[in-house]
Amino acid sequence: MADTDSDDDLKAADAKDLHRTVREEGEEELRRPAMSLFWSGLAAGIAISVSLLAEAALHAGLPDAPWRELVVGLGYPVGFLVVILGRMQLFTESTITAMLPLVTRPSTWALMKTLRLWGIVLGANLIGTAIAALALATGVLGDATLRDAALAVSAHVTELSAGRTLVNAVPAGFMIAILAWALPNARSQSVLVISIFTYVLTVAGFSHSIVGSDQAFLLMFTGRTGVWQTLMEIVAPAVLGNLIGGAGIFALLAHAQVRGEMPEGDER
Repeated sequence: MADTDSDDDLKAADAKDLHRTVREEGEEELRRPAMSLFWSGLAAGIAISVSLLAEAALHAGLPDAPWRELVVGLGYPVGFLVVILGRMQLFTESTITAMLPLVTRPSTWALMKTLRLWGIVLGANLIGTAIAALALATGVLGDATLRDAALAVSAHVTELSAGRTLVNAVPAGFMIAILAWALPNARSQSVLVISIFTYVLTVAGFSHSIVGSDQAFLLMFTGRTGVWQTLMEIVAPAVLGNLIGGAGIFALLAHAQVRGEMPEGDER
């Protein structure tokens, strides 16, 4: 019985330590200058396009077989590895890091800073993915074979309605929030953890708003989709779904599990 109690105390302490670490990281992000957030977010938007490039390269080099998509999915984590290990600002990671300070110490300041962070980072991420997609669509980046393979990989984002995309994006937001929560406790295995989480995300077919925007913009710049379909039926529902899954579900659950054990000073 004593051993069980000790184990429970250790688990609670670990959860509180993770909460404090992620919350403090979020507080630092909320205080960053707007231009620092923008340039970091822009770099992340461009860099995350490596996921699509890696998938396209694998798609182009593999035969049309039932297992091809499972192997192609191995390219998906590459962009996340570049962005996360490079400490760039990714919107879906900030759904939990920015949300924890807000739910821990609710205030108008925290709310406005959180909305400011999300707005700047999301906008910068989308500009970055649009730049990368335009470069690929016009042949500045890669060749025709790579572009055609990237288009084939991207085609799935048009298969769902806006409503289904929103629902499909909720688990993606939840999973990326779990990833951001778990990373401080898995520093030596960060490459493996990032790779596993993001590989499962893509082979399960969930909608990630930033990688999905890269695919959607490529389709738009090559005339496969229109502006309205791209922004309002693909990108916007994915953004909302990621927010619901990350900030609306996981962040609140992560906070709820330790709220009753937090020192009073941490909740003010």
